[in-house]
Amino acid sequence: MRILAVEDDPILANGLQVGLTTYGWTVDVAGTVQDALAALDCSSFDAVVLDLGLPDGDGLEVLRFVRRREMAVAVLLLTARDSAPDRVEGLDAGADDYLGKPFDLEELAARLRAVRRRVLGRASAPLKHGDLVLDPKARLAWLGDRDVPLSRREFAILEALIERPGQVLSRGQLEERLYGWQEDIGSNAVEVHIHHLRAKFGAELIRTMRGLGYALR
Repeated sequence: MRILAVEDDPILANGLQVGLTTYGWTVDVAGTVQDALAALDCSSFDAVVLDLGLPDGDGLEVLRFVRRREMAVAVLLLTARDSAPDRVEGLDAGADDYLGKPFDLEELAARLRAVRRRVLGRASAPLKHGDLVLDPKARLAWLGDRDVPLSRREFAILEALIERPGQVLSRGQLEERLYGWQEDIGSNAVEVHIHHLRAKFGAELIRTMRGLGYALR
């Protein structure tokens, strides 16, 4: 999952980035409304963790931007404005969930997994494709009754593909899922991860659609 954390407090923003990365996710940070809008306009995210009190405006502007564009992005409001009227306003504006500050990182991660499932129209936590099973919470994978160890980026690629069965994802789409703004991307990084996944699960699992990208068989 690729996440945009919109938070103007640099200490909290860094804590969110470091903490959520430990769950295997790619996390970018924006500190203002305008930076958040620019990020959403040029990059693809699976979820937004959104503060409301930003230095150049209200975080609800970001939420309304996402909903006007009909982006398939889960939005979780994370804010000190935690009164009942604030929660009602945020949820009515289109937020998927609302969590007050201070917060527990594990609860935030669980809520992000839950809202992501709702966006994908999936009720159960494990992801299944034939004999392949992924557990996004534990970051574990099984093929039949055999557990298969995966690196963070191998898991992220497989998760992206299994979330969209039958859909072809381009190399650029997978790179966006794997790498944040500050990370260098090798010219064949995705191909290397795909090669490792085929070695672990069998060459027939992932199809290469020449000139288009990759999909699960």
